[in-house]
Amino acid sequence: MKVHEQLSKLFSAEEFFRFLDVPYDSAVLNVARLHILKRMGDNLRNAPAETDEVSARAQFRACLADAYDDFVHQSPLDARVFKVLKDAVRKRQAPLVSLTIPGKPQSL
Repeated sequence: MKVHEQLSKLFSAEEFFRFLDVPYDSAVLNVARLHILKRMGDNLRNAPAETDEVSARAQFRACLADAYDDFVHQSPLDARVFKVLKDAVRKRQAPLVSLTIPGKPQSL
């Protein structure tokens, strides 16, 4: 079975770390597990595909280790991996239409 097939059968973040032999602190993993796995996927999408299994396993391991290291040094809120967190800091655009009627006094 190929390494990516084996990874697809894993369930928890801890299983990914054990399978790829990446050391971790459970305190970091408990706070940022989904963020780490999302960042690992982003790292893999940006990396060239490996053809042999030994290189592929090394690449998966490096992408997971890099993703984990990102969250050792910053919080998930600071990293903003997920769209909802990215959108939370996006600049708001000016309204397209005025909310007042010109020449008419506003009442509260």
